[in-house]
Amino acid sequence: MTSSLMRGRPRRATARTRVRVAHAVLGGLAGAGWLVLPVMTVAAHDPVPPAAAGPVAGAAARQDETSSADLVLPLVAGVTAVSLAGYGYLRRTRRARTRTTPGTVSAQPPAPTRDDSERQARAALRLADECVRTSREELSFVRDLFGEDRTEPFTRALRAADTELSAAFAIWRRYEEGVPEDAGSRRQALVGVIGRCAEAGRRLDAEAEALDGLRGLGGPGADRRVVRAAEADGPEAAGRGGAGAALEVAEGRFREAAARTVTAQETLAALRERYAPTASAPVAGYVEQAKDRLVFATARLNEARQAADMDDGERTARHLRAGEGAVAQAEILVGAVERLAAHLREAAGLVPAALTGAEAELAAVRGGERASPAPDEPRAPLAHADGVLAGVREELTGGPYDPLDALRRIGRTVERLGGARSGVLGVATLLVARCSVAGAEEFVAAHRGAVGTRARARLAEAARELGAGRASRADSVAREARELGERDVRAYGSPYAGAEGEAAGLAGAVLGGILLAEDADGGPPAAYGGPLTRSRHHP
Repeated sequence: MTSSLMRGRPRRATARTRVRVAHAVLGGLAGAGWLVLPVMTVAAHDPVPPAAAGPVAGAAARQDETSSADLVLPLVAGVTAVSLAGYGYLRRTRRARTRTTPGTVSAQPPAPTRDDSERQARAALRLADECVRTSREELSFVRDLFGEDRTEPFTRALRAADTELSAAFAIWRRYEEGVPEDAGSRRQALVGVIGRCAEAGRRLDAEAEALDGLRGLGGPGADRRVVRAAEADGPEAAGRGGAGAALEVAEGRFREAAARTVTAQETLAALRERYAPTASAPVAGYVEQAKDRLVFATARLNEARQAADMDDGERTARHLRAGEGAVAQAEILVGAVERLAAHLREAAGLVPAALTGAEAELAAVRGGERASPAPDEPRAPLAHADGVLAGVREELTGGPYDPLDALRRIGRTVERLGGARSGVLGVATLLVARCSVAGAEEFVAAHRGAVGTRARARLAEAARELGAGRASRADSVAREARELGERDVRAYGSPYAGAEGEAAGLAGAVLGGILLAEDADGGPPAAYGGPLTRSRHHP
């Protein structure tokens, strides 16, 4: 947008030029008048009688000479004034047309540099990812209340936004790999990333108001309006809308999450006794974090119910959404413990069969049925594979071990030898990849207030690799995403941790992205919507 300063300069320059031209014209007219005035005087009839001859006649002759000089001087002055004015006007016009000095303000803003465009793309990716994750969490509560049919428009918008985001992450990954190569195409790739993220946000922004209307949140009397609308849809729909019904759903899921947290604590203790420490390390601290989120949810849901009793719709919506976000993250953290326990049990059952399959692959290589990837040193890869398999057998019989890590090592050993990825080894590799991708996803979801773009981009890539059937690659990329996310969290400094008078669970809520950290109390809660609507419930 052009500033008022930029818009004003051309008009003022034009006005000054016009003033100068007017002054030149007036000067010329004055000079011309000076010339005409003596002529008009000479033509007039002089009522004075002629004077006598003598000395007075000489004086008259001198007056005539003076009058002739008076005619010439104004003429010279007028011509000079007009010439100077014309010359000045032409010079100023020429300078204005060819001027390149800093005083000239271009109507086009300077093109952003490559570094600026990359920063914009990273920020857009992170914001779009935040919007999609937050919208998914809130929509789960709305779906529990209203069902699949009435929430289909919001599900469709979320699905479209997720598709745009996935495409943006794919373009960004190719850009990081140096594709395309020429500068112009790379600039267009960054524009594509930013545009895709903007479209993802637009899809969610477009449905935010309708979702508020369905939920009956946002203003005084909203509960009554939604109840009346539900009654119009039929007796089964009556009573399902408004803050009261939403609070019942959130409180019900809160109670379930609290019970699952107790069970998860027992499950985690059992995992630590049965397996090696590395097996349960991915969910270390998750039970404590889940409890912290539930403490925060307790306070916010109580605030929401008090506000609903006072018919304060905006305050109700704000606290309700914060409470729902905390419950959703507690479910994620507890679910991570439950999922890991199931994967470890499945992996432990696959290890003996995977060992047998790997030994068959090694026998095939030794028999010459499959070429070694290092034909110049055929014995080195085989010796390394024998050592890996022997180590897994020793762990299997010697005491607590990590079944998922054992399957990972078996699969990578066979892969280096060019072994087949079908059968039990393919199943084992897929299980390891699914566990890694799920673990990275859970970590990012529960710590997204601190996790940066690089970890999110690697997680998106891991999901694409897993969907394409490249399980081994998905496992590696997911582990990288998890490492990057943990690094971001370690570097993250919460201004709320240990603060005097800090609300219970506030630091965890900000770390988890439940609150947007814009104010001293953690800011407004994140809500379903894009960049324009996700923080619409301000304190």
